[in-house]
Amino acid sequence: MTEEQKWDYILKLEEELLLGGVMLSEWTTFLAKDAEIAFCSGAYLSSILSSQAAIESHLRYDHFDPTKTKGWTFYNLIEKSQLDSGLKADLHELRKYRNKWVHVNDPSDDNDLLSRPDYFEKELADFAKTTIRTMLKTLYDNPFI
Repeated sequence: MTEEQKWDYILKLEEELLLGGVMLSEWTTFLAKDAEIAFCSGAYLSSILSSQAAIESHLRYDHFDPTKTKGWTFYNLIEKSQLDSGLKADLHELRKYRNKWVHVNDPSDDNDLLSRPDYFEKELADFAKTTIRTMLKTLYDNPFI
């Protein structure tokens, strides 16, 4: 996808998923915008990480009292939220995928990454596209009319 096609993809998602007004914190808005810019620029891992951060910020802001969730993991936020089970499953998939990249067991074990960079780039691109959708579904989950 070209950069323009990626922005069109995001616009189509917003048209599909935004069914009313939403209230987002400034932190969530900043992180979501950063995730979208990273995605459209081809910084796929950055997009995935920023999307997860935007979702976590939103869950703390919209679903919980932030002072009572201090120390909660992303897993706890997902599990204790009132989101439907399908969206929770998508968020757990995001959490596990993100963990694979953030918590590398042995950074010196890089033979696979070095021998198949195109494979990993495509995998990240595909997952970033899915993650943008998951982020917007989460951010737009509780609209007011």
